[in-house]
Amino acid sequence: MASVNKVILVGNCGRDPEIRYLPSGQAVANVSVATSSRRKDKNSGEMIEDTQWHRVTFYDRLAEIAGEYVKKGRPIYVEGRLKYGKYTDQSGVEKNTVDIIATELQLLGGREGMGGSDEGGGGGGYSRPAAAPRAPAPAARQAPAAAPARQSSGFDDMDDDIPF
Repeated sequence: MASVNKVILVGNCGRDPEIRYLPSGQAVANVSVATSSRRKDKNSGEMIEDTQWHRVTFYDRLAEIAGEYVKKGRPIYVEGRLKYGKYTDQSGVEKNTVDIIATELQLLGGREGMGGSDEGGGGGGYSRPAAAPRAPAPAARQAPAAAPARQSSGFDDMDDDIPF
């Protein structure tokens, strides 16, 4: 039976990436990513925000890209896998760790602070394997050019009376 170890995070960077190079020359970047959820407290009725912090590790070219473009406070999309580990702290206590080993990175939001103009609000998408660009990316760039040529969005014949 096949198994799956996959994590998808959309959150904000808590700090700038720390980049280091292993003796083999492999780049490694570490960053913390915050994800938040909101819920209503049953007793008081007030909204409570719950923030979780995730340790994310990038390798190779993805680490170099993260080091160059990922900044504190910037929203990012990260895809990867969970890696569990243990270590002993300075006082001799054994502690557990959970890291996310990233295989994909996408910068979200505008391109503020990067120079150039923002041509649509998206960010750049990066994958760990050094493969050719994906086929959907060029098609996505062509779609906005084709959209103005269409006269109808398919909603012109819909009734304006919405039942809710």
